[in-house]
Amino acid sequence: MAWTWPWARTPGRQNAPREEKHAGGYGFIALHGQGDAFWTRRDYAALAREGFMRNPVAHRAVRMIAEAAGAIPWLAYEGDAELDTHPLLDLLARPNERQAGPTFMETLYGHLLLSGNAYVELIETGTGAREMHLLRPDRVRVVADASGWPLALEHQAGNAKRSISLDEEGSGLHLTLYHPLDDHYGFAPLVAALQALDIHNAAARWNKALLDNSARPSGALVYAPKEGGNLTDEQFERLKRELEEGYAGARRAGRPLLLEGGLDWKAMSLSPRDMDFMEAKNGAARDIALTLGVPPMLLGIPGDNTYANYQEANRAFYRLTVLPLVGRITQELDRFLARRFGGQVRLSFDLDQVEGLAAERDALWKRVNEATFLSDDEKREAVGYGVAEATADFTR
Repeated sequence: MAWTWPWARTPGRQNAPREEKHAGGYGFIALHGQGDAFWTRRDYAALAREGFMRNPVAHRAVRMIAEAAGAIPWLAYEGDAELDTHPLLDLLARPNERQAGPTFMETLYGHLLLSGNAYVELIETGTGAREMHLLRPDRVRVVADASGWPLALEHQAGNAKRSISLDEEGSGLHLTLYHPLDDHYGFAPLVAALQALDIHNAAARWNKALLDNSARPSGALVYAPKEGGNLTDEQFERLKRELEEGYAGARRAGRPLLLEGGLDWKAMSLSPRDMDFMEAKNGAARDIALTLGVPPMLLGIPGDNTYANYQEANRAFYRLTVLPLVGRITQELDRFLARRFGGQVRLSFDLDQVEGLAAERDALWKRVNEATFLSDDEKREAVGYGVAEATADFTR
């Protein structure tokens, strides 16, 4: 028996006609499968680009928190006495030549919200001048010792690297938000809303693509001649070219499609109404706002009536989001800066200047003023003021 290789041609069949099979009925088969979702990376650059720079809800929420927190004025105390002027207050009012105090703090809070980390470098000169600068989170790495304790910050800009000490006499300060699984780096709130962020961005891209494609979902042209058969390559390319040139794009929306030679249009996608599209987008927007701590009502997101009115929502925004964040950062800056100025100086912030708490402050003053069992000096102390000067002079 003669042996032949499996791929060898059979003698006498080299010139045999090629067998072709033709499908009867429809000449189109569509296979559908569900692919894996694509999620945004969790690094600072990706969150800044996809969240703050491309998503209107995340952008506005981050700005609201950063601007509100950065605008709260500072106070300095020495013991129980409030200081009107102090070098610490001057430094916070003008941290460096490029930034005023509110701008500096707004950037600091923005870094915290987008990366979970903020890095401050204090520069001191021999003449006593001091400046504070913020380091971009994606350019900084925490350097730890063999036991895992952080020792320094390694800052890299281009090919240049430098180390900034984190010890008591060092010039670096690392601020973090709570992270349950990391000892050195903070957790960015926007990461918790990453799925909602991608859904919201995908919805916006879907709407744009829908407008670019004549404001209707995609479908298929099915070739179904009576005798069966397929389009030739030339016919297929000509049909594809005519569809792209004549029917794609918002300017060509509503143009009728002319079909001939057994062609039929079959829709392949669900309509936006079937997908409950706008509700899914608004739901994602609410998740983003709630994760960052901004009441959805303040962002104009429909379907949220948690608070009775706008004023209550604004007060909750300050009490539940802004003030806890400011209080935490105030304590860290106080520990970092106060010891460098000597004495018993203590850093705090002025709640009386917070416009969002004006109604709450008015209610407090009204209650205290109506308390007939309190003296005038006791009323002043109850609302945060000292003894009146006339009373103090008389006592002395």
